[in-house]
Amino acid sequence: MAKRDRPWLMRTYSGHSTAEASNELYRTNLAKGQTGLSIAFDLPTQTGYDPDHPLARGEVGKVGVPVAHLGHMRTLLDGIPVGEMNTSMTINAPAAWMLGLYVAHAEETGVAPELLRGTTQNDIVKEYLSRGTYIFPPGPSLRLIVDTIAYCSRHIPRWNPINICSYHLQEAGATPVQEIAYSLANAIDVLDAVRDSGQVPPERFEQVVGSISFFVNAGIRFVEETAKMRAFTEMWDRLTAERYGVKDPRMRRFRYGVQVNSLGLTESQPENNVQRIVLEALGVTLSKRARARSVQLPAWNEALGLPRPWDQQWSLRIQQVLAYETDLLEYDDILDGSHVFEALTAGLIEGATAEMEEVAALGGAFRAIPELKARLVASQTERMRRIESGEQILVGVNDFTSTAESPLSGSGQILKVDPAVGEQMRRDVENWRASRNDTAVRRSLDELRRAAEDGTNIMEPTIAAARAGITTGEWADTLREVFGEYRAPTGVSGAGHSSEGLRLVARRVRSWPDGPPRILVAKPGLDGHSNGAEQIAVAARDAGMEVVYEGIRVTPEQIAATARDEDVEVVGLSILSGSHLELVPTVIAALREAGVEVPVVVGGIVPDEDRSALLAAGTAAVYTPRNFELATIMGEIAQLVESRRP
Repeated sequence: MAKRDRPWLMRTYSGHSTAEASNELYRTNLAKGQTGLSIAFDLPTQTGYDPDHPLARGEVGKVGVPVAHLGHMRTLLDGIPVGEMNTSMTINAPAAWMLGLYVAHAEETGVAPELLRGTTQNDIVKEYLSRGTYIFPPGPSLRLIVDTIAYCSRHIPRWNPINICSYHLQEAGATPVQEIAYSLANAIDVLDAVRDSGQVPPERFEQVVGSISFFVNAGIRFVEETAKMRAFTEMWDRLTAERYGVKDPRMRRFRYGVQVNSLGLTESQPENNVQRIVLEALGVTLSKRARARSVQLPAWNEALGLPRPWDQQWSLRIQQVLAYETDLLEYDDILDGSHVFEALTAGLIEGATAEMEEVAALGGAFRAIPELKARLVASQTERMRRIESGEQILVGVNDFTSTAESPLSGSGQILKVDPAVGEQMRRDVENWRASRNDTAVRRSLDELRRAAEDGTNIMEPTIAAARAGITTGEWADTLREVFGEYRAPTGVSGAGHSSEGLRLVARRVRSWPDGPPRILVAKPGLDGHSNGAEQIAVAARDAGMEVVYEGIRVTPEQIAATARDEDVEVVGLSILSGSHLELVPTVIAALREAGVEVPVVVGGIVPDEDRSALLAAGTAAVYTPRNFELATIMGEIAQLVESRRP
């Protein structure tokens, strides 16, 4: 038998409820053959809030694990040898803080920082463009990224301090050309800033380039996705050699991890997601010279909610069968010499190069955020148009919809976080604060603020603050005071659906004697995945409605005030974080308190068993991913408004 290559690092993206529950899950997955950790943090942690902050209401422990202080990091990693583990942390705006907690914990357990291996995602551009867990403006955010990279180059050389993410760009609608171009433009901005900061001497800069990693997406068009990865590999090798003068080919290697496409997972006939995941995994494993260094596969039921341990095991076993049962790892690159792949790859390189030149002309990725956001919303709008028209087939959604009853359906098919977790974590953080040395806490916060103000590298005072016991919210609030906060552009102004169904709705509502309806589209809580809300806002505008949409992260009280002041006739709430049972009734109560008596419709990841509870709470309609026909949704909203007019 031919000598086999080593398999990629196998991970599952996981974390929920509490550090204790997540630790149990991690140790269980490692015992099943997982070879690295991928930590999912909850939204309050990702956006720099403690569990007792008002904006954390309903969000604690829902999409990941809450880590508010060093005690949580100790519990999360209990029994896991961090000196031997390769740990990926999906954390961005507070990446420096989470790395500080990780280092402080490692040192407590006798592990020197230079032995640590892993990744902090630390990519803020894609947060502005797609994922929404940003805190600070672009300038200070770039400064924090540079500080983290510079610190790691000196003290944690085996760590990947940034993971440039094209994954979330594809989720937001990016074409393969846009995915390549915007990611590489982002990497250029970061590396240029590190080089120009003076924190890294020239002789160590090549090592910095080699520490940059990427996190990509792999969609169902796995032939094109394979060519995309070959294009990424070629372009990165050329860029690092020509722009940065990197001589060592190992330092020019395109190092990337992957989670295959979650956008394409469907709520309807979710069993079809299994074959989607398998085919998408091929897109990042077929080509040896463009093969992923680490892979994490979503679970078949992630379009329904949080996967259970068994669901994650199924995804891990897919990887293991591909790596250990097939002959994939026994050959050199099986695609070399293919005229088809050479042509596809060359076309992607040409298109991405042209797109990168446009981004450069706009001043780079950080300065071009509003334009890039608008382009992604337009691309996503075009994708939705193709699906709604049937031009792009989704099996079980807009074609082949007849189905037998699935044995996988029914209640209990997703993991639900106990609502009591929120109160438990609020008490936990209060007890933690009460147990600290207040003098040490004040001193560490003063040092952190001073570093933020005078430009000192933020990592040393961050690690000291972690040791002193400050919390995630305190770290972020200190930097908020210095850097300010940011509101990202929505990108909806230039996009348009232009479907016949929406035009019919528009003609209908524009003929009403009292004028077309006015709708408020809102995202309560901390959920930053705004693709759905943006598409609803664009569709409502194209359906002739007057649309109010102010972006993500608004409180129930702010929604009520806007609905009152803008005199809207319907409120649409988009929630994808699983916090709908807490947030929707709170928003409805806030509306009533403000004297706003209008129907509320909800869209998002809402399990069937939760629908009746939302309707009983006063919701007029509930839409989920299976409701892909935007013209139908807009027609029903128009009918809802019309039925209430005199």
